[in-house]
Amino acid sequence: MRDQPSYPPPPQDVQEIGAPEQFAALAHPLRQRLLFTLGQRPATISQLATQLDTRKGNVAHHLKVLREAGLVHVAETRQVRGGTEQYYQRTARRMTVAEPQPAGTAAMLAAVAQELSHSPAEILLTLRHLRLTPAKARQLGEVLERLIDEVEEGAEDQPVHGVLVTLYQQSQAADGVSSGPG
Repeated sequence: MRDQPSYPPPPQDVQEIGAPEQFAALAHPLRQRLLFTLGQRPATISQLATQLDTRKGNVAHHLKVLREAGLVHVAETRQVRGGTEQYYQRTARRMTVAEPQPAGTAAMLAAVAQELSHSPAEILLTLRHLRLTPAKARQLGEVLERLIDEVEEGAEDQPVHGVLVTLYQQSQAADGVSSGPG
């Protein structure tokens, strides 16, 4: 097996998602899984197809959508056996969603569910509802963000762990407050 070439880190540390084409790109679970996978290291279409157990044509199509949305780029192009091999990479180490859209959120959660179903290790999945003032909610969000940012990553040979963090305010109807007669 050939050695994986070393690549520089993604060009951006954090990329904010906000454009309509980015939300459209995020609205498919396979594209979410491609982004998860490319968060580990750059990869070719063939490598991604093998790792995600799908066809190369399927991967190529979804990479094109992600590329046009500015979420992945070609990190390196190499000549191999008379052809060109492209290594794709995410454009940012971390992506934050400015105003989550229902379709993109559903696709992200579906992709995470697929990842969880294939996890070889114990999974932590917790949902808790807290009553917080706006100031306390903002403080909790800042602490969670700082905690994730400060985790020191292990060596390349260590397993990759996914972390999905969300802090949201429930709608009044979900709080049990009646939204009208009935």
